[in-house]
Amino acid sequence: MFISQGIATLLKSFGKQRIALIFGTGRYDDTNPEAEKKEYIDHIEEIVRWMGWEPFKITYTSDYFQDLYELAVELIRRGHAYVDHQTPEEIKENREKKMNSPWRDRPIAESLNLFDEMKRGMIEEGKATLRMKQDMQSDNFNMYDLIAYRIKASFTPHPHAGDKWCIYPSYDYSHCIVDSLENITHSLCTLEFETRRASYYWLLDALGLYQPYVWEYSRLNVTNTMMSKRKLNRLVTQHWVDGWDDPRLMTLAGLRRRGVTPKSINDFVRGIGITRSDCSVIRLDRLEYHIREELNKIAPRTMVVLHPLKVVITNLEAGSLMDLDAKKWPDAQLEDASSFYKVPFSNIVYIDHSDFRMQDSKDYYGLAPGKSVLLRYAFPIKCTDVILGDDKETILEVRAEYDPSKRTKPKVGVLHWVAEPSPGVDPLKVEVRLFDKLFLSENPGELGDDWLSDLNPESKVVIPGAYAVSSVKNAAVGDRFQFERLGYFVVDKDSTPEKLVFNRTVTLRDSYSKSGK
Repeated sequence: MFISQGIATLLKSFGKQRIALIFGTGRYDDTNPEAEKKEYIDHIEEIVRWMGWEPFKITYTSDYFQDLYELAVELIRRGHAYVDHQTPEEIKENREKKMNSPWRDRPIAESLNLFDEMKRGMIEEGKATLRMKQDMQSDNFNMYDLIAYRIKASFTPHPHAGDKWCIYPSYDYSHCIVDSLENITHSLCTLEFETRRASYYWLLDALGLYQPYVWEYSRLNVTNTMMSKRKLNRLVTQHWVDGWDDPRLMTLAGLRRRGVTPKSINDFVRGIGITRSDCSVIRLDRLEYHIREELNKIAPRTMVVLHPLKVVITNLEAGSLMDLDAKKWPDAQLEDASSFYKVPFSNIVYIDHSDFRMQDSKDYYGLAPGKSVLLRYAFPIKCTDVILGDDKETILEVRAEYDPSKRTKPKVGVLHWVAEPSPGVDPLKVEVRLFDKLFLSENPGELGDDWLSDLNPESKVVIPGAYAVSSVKNAAVGDRFQFERLGYFVVDKDSTPEKLVFNRTVTLRDSYSKSGK
């Protein structure tokens, strides 16, 4: 299976776990027992299959721990590795100064003996590492004697390998070797790994192993969001967002919870293609275009009022109820009953507060005193009176008359609405979460250390008291709808038998053209 630049970045952005998907083989590079968790492994496999991919084979770097250890011994025997006792701070300082470790030229037999003691748990964590003897005078920082093995105290348990080992290989050491052992044809990674190519081939050459072809591609960057795994981790662990599947995050888990379909993501990435340009930032509305294209085909229409305003229809008898037909799809035909749903119409209906004003204007399409509008799938109504609060400003209730003959033809205004399903009973109450761009700036990564100050305070708005038509009351988690005039929404996992919770996937507005202009 070939993994494209966008999907690779989206996939890597979940947790700390890495996965390499190279031409049909999926491999977890699980070299750090403290960073690996079973939940990450299980989630990645589940989310990959949700995306519609089925790896030919799934392997783990930990499957090769014995091979890696034996090859490390061989590397020492060939004079290409040594046991070092410097602290991490000392190693960092000497690498910056291009200075050799004082133990770089220790006898091979001594390094072999010390490495065996490391393996048997006889040396404390932090007291020794195995380093590759590369080129400390190179122009490439990734050739400055990279660490091959480090000690983890007390045989730190590994979720896949158990507690057999107390030394663990580094990514720089294990990645190229396991690529070779698995006969990988092409090893793909993002451009920040390009400078590691020299070390990749140096190690394989030092051990006389088969060398796969390495190719780097650019990372996916999307406007108004953050794709850095380190910064995503900070957002999650410091509770700026609500976990790795927060719908505001550009993780696959977040996109799924937001209601984005696998097809939308695959179409988006397929449209971007593969590039080595490291300066491109893809506009978020390009992804939203693909989301709308798909949801417009699969999400049935329904009506939800976010901020209900009570409208009493005075010329309709209290307690009377009519069942009207509403369309699930714009092109619904009368002979196809499955393309319609029933909505009750009574003398008390609710419209959105934003659809009423005390003062009308030419550019306003809502209801106002003395003005007529059409209720979607129902009747024209005309505002005849307004009930105000004691402050003479708060609108408590609107009185209106409806035209049962439908002869009134309002020039403007078709409003969505929800009615009492029976006398004195409130409509179905739902919680609606409106998600917007996570960051105010298109490229928050350019803000340096101030990137957190750019978080959008309106990226998540919770509306606990919205009203919905009763036809959605049996909706299940993951069901998608188009709320007429409002956007596309999905039922969230926080829903309970007592209250449905909807996440807005995307608004109806589309500012992106397919030509990219």
